[in-house]
Amino acid sequence: MAQVSSEISSNSDENTPFDVSIIGAGPAGLFATYYAGFREMKTVILDALPEAGGQLSVLYPEKTIFDVPGYSEVLARDLVTSLVKQATRYNPLVLLGERVNDLKKGEDGVFTLSTDKRQLKTKSVLITAGVGSFSPNKLNVLNQERYEGNGIYYFVKKKEFFRNKNLLIVGGGDSAADWALNLKDVCTCIVLIHRRDQFRAHEQTVKELYNSPNVTVRTFTELKRVDGDETGLTSAVIFDNRSNMEDTIPVDCILINIGFKANLGPIANWGLAMENRAIKINGRMETNIPGIYAAGDIASPTDSVKLNLITTGFAQAALAINVAKKYVDPKAQLFPGHSSEKSA
Repeated sequence: MAQVSSEISSNSDENTPFDVSIIGAGPAGLFATYYAGFREMKTVILDALPEAGGQLSVLYPEKTIFDVPGYSEVLARDLVTSLVKQATRYNPLVLLGERVNDLKKGEDGVFTLSTDKRQLKTKSVLITAGVGSFSPNKLNVLNQERYEGNGIYYFVKKKEFFRNKNLLIVGGGDSAADWALNLKDVCTCIVLIHRRDQFRAHEQTVKELYNSPNVTVRTFTELKRVDGDETGLTSAVIFDNRSNMEDTIPVDCILINIGFKANLGPIANWGLAMENRAIKINGRMETNIPGIYAAGDIASPTDSVKLNLITTGFAQAALAINVAKKYVDPKAQLFPGHSSEKSA
């Protein structure tokens, strides 16, 4: 990404406030960065992670996404690449690997944004931090710690790593089901176990699971123990939680997809009205603090339904930036015009 740096780049005037600071470089934040540039706003985007893309980059870069307009299907990593290219079109300042610790509004209406490396002045703020920081939920399985990172995994960074492996997947949500289908032509065989017979995954995905010849689905089944040697896993002991009958199956890898713990971190202390660990917004993407907006998974609309979808985040980001433009420059039009009418 352009101007990725641990210091303010030489062509950025640190003494002049930014028009908008975007906190979070996931899909919503990246699109908001493009839109802010389109509206000729001086823009900075920040993220605590060392790379852009949020969950798309960290959790499932090789997962295929089917519900983004304009793409019949697209790999998460390729979508991030396109979003980054779009986001940097108007040369925003990009600060990755920086966590925003504090946000305060001065008497002059200008915000002071404090990271672990610097302070920035900004006229408005858009928070697109997703679910905040996240860590995977773990099981309490015998020998688990011994093989974490060497047989037991929580993320898939490269599908090829699982080539010709016997894979056990634990979970009943979208991640578990989607990875079973994404890896079925890569692995030798896949066994997916779930502790009950009701899945949180999309209904169509579950149907595909049961119809896939290379995926064995075992419900009411849990993981009890893993075994192996110095090179890695060799087997797993699973059990039926109704009868307690055990079964030992050969495995090379185990993928545990049982959800994540999310933590909003410092955001929770910025005086924002919250609802179920999300920031309350109105139809203009405004929070309870004038000049601060939210979009994407972290936003909880008070006058409409909450849908944690990439496409929803895109729309909210565009709305937030246009409203922020009007807030920063009251003479500006709310309607941005059409991008096809603007030269690069």
